Amino acid sequence: MTAKAQHYSLNFHGTGSGGQITMGSSAATLENDGQAVLLIDCGPGTIHSYLQRYQQLPKAIFISHCHLDHIADLEILTVRLKLQQQQQQQQQQHNLPLTRLFVPLNLLTTLHQRLATYPEFGTMAEGGHDFWQAFQLIPVTDEFYHAGLHFKLYANRHHAPNSGFSLHLPGVFFYSGDSRPIPEILHHKLTGNEVICHDCGLHPNPSHTGLSDLHEYREDIRQRLVLYHYANEQAAEQLQQAGYRVARPDQPIELNGNPS
Repeated sequence: MTAKAQHYSLNFHGTGSGGQITMGSSAATLENDGQAVLLIDCGPGTIHSYLQRYQQLPKAIFISHCHLDHIADLEILTVRLKLQQQQQQQQQQHNLPLTRLFVPLNLLTTLHQRLATYPEFGTMAEGGHDFWQAFQLIPVTDEFYHAGLHFKLYANRHHAPNSGFSLHLPGVFFYSGDSRPIPEILHHKLTGNEVICHDCGLHPNPSHTGLSDLHEYREDIRQRLVLYHYANEQAAEQLQQAGYRVARPDQPIELNGNPS
């Protein structure tokens, strides 16, 4: 009996750079046949967008780095998850598994300091709950497995050494995270089939890729790029005029490759 083919897509909940409300915070969900598999990042507005699309809270999240435009909604999420758990207990239902939170090992201290040590955040107003109790924390280094898939991660070039990470599902997609160009990764780690979702605005800076930076990549790499983390709609149009695909919120990107 032939196994059912997998149909993967990547849906961006937002594609903007920090503070660009109209584009939303950059975050995306890997889907299989339209069902959520893994949420990448969780900045402001992400949970609302996720609920609108999937009618449930995330079951698994990967965090690429700890700037607040990529993690702030985790505080909202921990509260909602706790309230969901309490409701299940009142209805004498079996508790759902905790939401898996895949966090690169180098980011744990920063994530804890930014979201779990707020004065007296140790308890919600309802009592008896702190930030981490809603999650199954899974520290990761070079790779992890989830939903039968083998993901890899690489330190990228964002702000400071080992402060940001790219996510790779070989044969399916590569997600740069917020990063300067990383030809040392893209030219050597891909299988040749992945869609490459890449941080890119019009102008480079010490933490982000700009349009002029893309010349650091080979032509075959540039042809596979889908750009996100841009400032506004005008920037998106200019990136398209330069010959690149651009990610847009709630317009899923088809991923035609197979996990390898």
